[in-house]
Amino acid sequence: MYAIISMKDTVRVPPKEFGGKLDEAIKKILKEEYEGIVDESVGVIVAVLEVEKVGQGKVVPGDGSAYYESQYKALVYKPEIKEIVEGAITEITEFGAFVRTGPIEGLIHVSQIMNDYINYDAKGPGFIGKESGKKLGLEDQVTARIVTCSLKGNIPNSKLGLTMRQPGLGKEEWLAVDLKKKEKQKKAKEETKKPEKKEEKRKKK
Repeated sequence: MYAIISMKDTVRVPPKEFGGKLDEAIKKILKEEYEGIVDESVGVIVAVLEVEKVGQGKVVPGDGSAYYESQYKALVYKPEIKEIVEGAITEITEFGAFVRTGPIEGLIHVSQIMNDYINYDAKGPGFIGKESGKKLGLEDQVTARIVTCSLKGNIPNSKLGLTMRQPGLGKEEWLAVDLKKKEKQKKAKEETKKPEKKEEKRKKK
């Protein structure tokens, strides 16, 4: 999920930035240093929004820069296990589909795409359910649930594991397919109960 949080750090401001506004210089430095970085405790730092407080500057002997204790607001994205996310399919391979959700791509393993036997279409590329006829292709918008999460140092090294096999997940049009399947199952049950009721009536007579 996304959140806006306050963070603190000591920011090194080089001499070339002394002539301008201090807040703007510190924000520029923080953006360059932290945007796109993954912190395991807070998640992916998507954007530095504003500098809230700047402390007294300190100078280190032999270093012409000044150091400022700074507090700033940042927009972060931290995926949570069991969280439901939305995204677009960015890549399809024989072993699964990749989904862009926020700043991170997650993998939906082929076994977690749908409750059906599926065929992989390399030309598409895409997947097709054998019984349901459900299709999944590039740029499709999907809803999935996070089942595994590993945040490590930067976005390329961070990984999400997703599933679409639970009710209500997958492509929006899959909901109609599932509804029709339930209706057929319901009718089939009703049909099997009718002969049983007739036999009971005969026995009573």
